[in-house]
Amino acid sequence: MNVYATENIRNIVLLGHAGSGKTTLAECMVFEAGQITRRGTVQEGNTVSDHYNIEKERQNSVFASLLHVAWKDSKINIIDTPGYDDFVGEVISALKVADTGVLVLNSTHGVEVGTEHVWEYSETFNTPLILVANQLDHDKADFNRTVEQAKGRFSEHVTIIQYPYNQGDGFNGIIDVLKMVMYQFPNDGGKPEKVAIPEAEAEKAAALHEQLIEAVAEYDEGLMEAFFESGTLTEEQLTRGLKLSMLNRELFPIFCCSATQNMGSGRILGFLNDIAPAPKDRVAMTTSGDDLACDSNADTNLFIYKTLSEPHLGEISYFKVYSGILRQGDELYNNETRTTERFSQFYLLNGKIRAVATELRAGDIGVTVKLKDSRTNHTLGVKGSETSIEPIEFPEPQIHVAVKPPNKMDLEKITIGLHQMEKEDPTIILEQSQELKQTIIHGQGEMHLAIIKYRIEKLYHIGMEFEAPRIAYRETITKMAESHYRHKKQSGGAGQFGEVHMRIEPYTEGMPPPEDLNVRHTEEYPLKWGGKLVFNNCIVGGTIDSKYMAAITKGVMKMMENGPVTGSYVRDVRVSVFDGKMHSVDSNDMAFQIAGAQAFKHAFKDAGAVILEPIYDVDVLCTSDTMGDIMSDLQTRRGMIMGIEADGHYQKIKAQVPLKELYRYCSSLRAMTHGRAKHHRAFSHYASVPNNIQYELKNEHQAVEA
Repeated sequence: MNVYATENIRNIVLLGHAGSGKTTLAECMVFEAGQITRRGTVQEGNTVSDHYNIEKERQNSVFASLLHVAWKDSKINIIDTPGYDDFVGEVISALKVADTGVLVLNSTHGVEVGTEHVWEYSETFNTPLILVANQLDHDKADFNRTVEQAKGRFSEHVTIIQYPYNQGDGFNGIIDVLKMVMYQFPNDGGKPEKVAIPEAEAEKAAALHEQLIEAVAEYDEGLMEAFFESGTLTEEQLTRGLKLSMLNRELFPIFCCSATQNMGSGRILGFLNDIAPAPKDRVAMTTSGDDLACDSNADTNLFIYKTLSEPHLGEISYFKVYSGILRQGDELYNNETRTTERFSQFYLLNGKIRAVATELRAGDIGVTVKLKDSRTNHTLGVKGSETSIEPIEFPEPQIHVAVKPPNKMDLEKITIGLHQMEKEDPTIILEQSQELKQTIIHGQGEMHLAIIKYRIEKLYHIGMEFEAPRIAYRETITKMAESHYRHKKQSGGAGQFGEVHMRIEPYTEGMPPPEDLNVRHTEEYPLKWGGKLVFNNCIVGGTIDSKYMAAITKGVMKMMENGPVTGSYVRDVRVSVFDGKMHSVDSNDMAFQIAGAQAFKHAFKDAGAVILEPIYDVDVLCTSDTMGDIMSDLQTRRGMIMGIEADGHYQKIKAQVPLKELYRYCSSLRAMTHGRAKHHRAFSHYASVPNNIQYELKNEHQAVEA
């Protein structure tokens, strides 16, 4: 196995909308580099990249797959990512460790929704990009439209390096305005012949060559001076200028290919080898805010960007060496878990094909198996080092469902499996809600949920269904009410006795104390579920000893944990105990706890009890042409439109919507807008439910209690 120096390593990530041809392009690259002798296809389910059964069945990528090729003097690591936004975690983790993105465009459709999303992710990581117009052999291919859309939606600095000579049926020629040559391919693709640019295209190619040189010179003062002096740039100057402008995201070269016909991938590999940034050209950031240079002579630090579990291998950890050299047998320390991990073996991957590696230098990517306590986002280094690579920030969940297992025993098995998936995929959040008494999965979309369900059923042979999560309603009151309750129990010997007279009323911050009661002492209790309980001791003359006030409070609190109307938590109530009775022998804490709870319950029913529902702030980012449909839909969900504002190329609709109406909203939004909108939600406040819903909820609770 060859060991590559840092300057000879290239880490690229293939990005793009589903169906743009990323996996087929990856297959071409591996084939052109001689890693395989026969190209597979997505349709036949035999590509190097999409090797999992679920990917073969669905005929699209679900997991980011790691490949590598040797090209000239370089090792090019290739990460093929899924195109659906449901699997955004795979894309973001790959962008974390890649030094160049290859954004694949379907030239029959132009810039698609998924393409726009990954462009935004690349901006977050400041990743240099090249664009590839694919599927130019299709009879509906339109290169010029694709370029114009890319310029309009991404950047005016999208710059043509290549354009098709005869796109559509019969496509076999690419004109390269950097090399000023035409690549003419045989009918079955493969290695092209370099021929002169046809005379009819000479003027156009020369003009695009001039535009390219001007674009490269524009971002470097020295190159600009050289351009003004000679009217052109040397090949060396062009190479330096292209690398610099790409690195600063000031230029985005666009290439041509037909991945299905294996036309153009070799030139893309050559450009990546010659021009694309090496790992040493990009500096990693640590959690302390310091830069970490990609230097093989420094202490070893590696970062785990992905974890995956396979039945026969156990846990596989994907990592990038950010500094130093990793050798077989090295022991590295994990500051996060305070454990030492031994790297007895690590590998290079081409899909599912593993090759044992003996040494990986700074900038390289590999995998290892069966680390004890290291997971995604962990940094491992020499013991005593406090270096920690800045972790990946994964997007918030978009869809929320509850697990509906066949039975309680199966739920335990399902939960074990879900916890394992949660470790592998940080975009999955598993919640065991004690309040709702449900196991809730927070994910990225319907396809994400479908993959979770598929894996549970295949691994554990258990059927798993989803249902709507219950709503965390609250109860409160709207008016003052008084009640009293006497608890008296005699069962031989000492009995139980406690009598409590109580007033309850709605609590608002800063409200004055009751004027007609003598408040001796006030306690405020912030509630863990929101709101407050304010408890006033108004006893005069010692009718109830102060030592029993804690027991009365406890009884009230216990009743507030299971509200009288629907069993939901009660909030924002002021309780004043103003009279009562006790017995010198039979009174005790338990008696007053029961009396306090029952007095509260009886008063609550006469105090204009209302049910509150959670209201969420919802921001929908969308295109102008979808705004009307989105606002109409929000209003049918009892939403209130709070405003509209511009956000770059998009419009942001701000609304407040009850949580009950947001179940699987992301799926509805995607369907309504063909994926051209996304939303963010955050809890805002609680508000009273409409009368008809309150009536339904009250009856449902009574039916359960009966």
